[in-house]
Amino acid sequence: MSLQEKIDVPAHVAIIMDGNGRWAEQRGYPRVLGHRRGATALRATVRACAERGVRVLTVFAFSSENWRRPSSEVGALMQLFLQSLRREVRRLHEAGVRLRFVGERGRFDPALQARMAEAEELTAGNERMTLVVAVNYGGRWDIAQAARALAGEVAAGRLAPEAVDEVALARHLALGDLPEPDLLIRTGGEQRISNFLLWQLAYAELYFTPVLWPDFDAEALDRALAWYAGRERRFGQTSAQLQESARA
Repeated sequence: MSLQEKIDVPAHVAIIMDGNGRWAEQRGYPRVLGHRRGATALRATVRACAERGVRVLTVFAFSSENWRRPSSEVGALMQLFLQSLRREVRRLHEAGVRLRFVGERGRFDPALQARMAEAEELTAGNERMTLVVAVNYGGRWDIAQAARALAGEVAAGRLAPEAVDEVALARHLALGDLPEPDLLIRTGGEQRISNFLLWQLAYAELYFTPVLWPDFDAEALDRALAWYAGRERRFGQTSAQLQESARA
């Protein structure tokens, strides 16, 4: 019996991939090597999620705050990102995975922006799983850009002010056409969401693990999924109400 048949697998998993730099430093390696090993862990996690029936996987690859890191590390990350796109997109396409990017792309090099657009176009028709990569992304930016879009609609007369509600704003968020995450996994031991999907994580189950991202593997994923399966998701209701709904 597969894991998907044994437990309730979340439809949408979000991951903050933390610990690359610390993994390298603990071993006396340059931090960029930790990021390279992190890319390998991501490849394995994408495969494992698809095999277990996860429909959407969203990963925090580069936050809007990461530009504050040393320029040498940022430059190495950009090169690694470009190299990974060249190497991995064809594999994702052959595996039936749709690739999407969310975040403010304007700060990236034009060549990298072009690669991102090409990858999205190539994989647009795939339906096995959607991999969303958040790059130059911040949850506050996401909410602000959605609010600007709504303000523009109101100013243009296409939307009445009283029609601005949670549903309207959610449609304009970066993941507005996807189900909200059921499970957030953060590796590396920190217990915060670091400006990631602030709106979308309102009812997600939050799983924190000390495992550094380069060491995260299928076994670590299964532990997170098993933990999730043991949670009671009430969405504001009581346990008694959920039991009554299940009997109805």
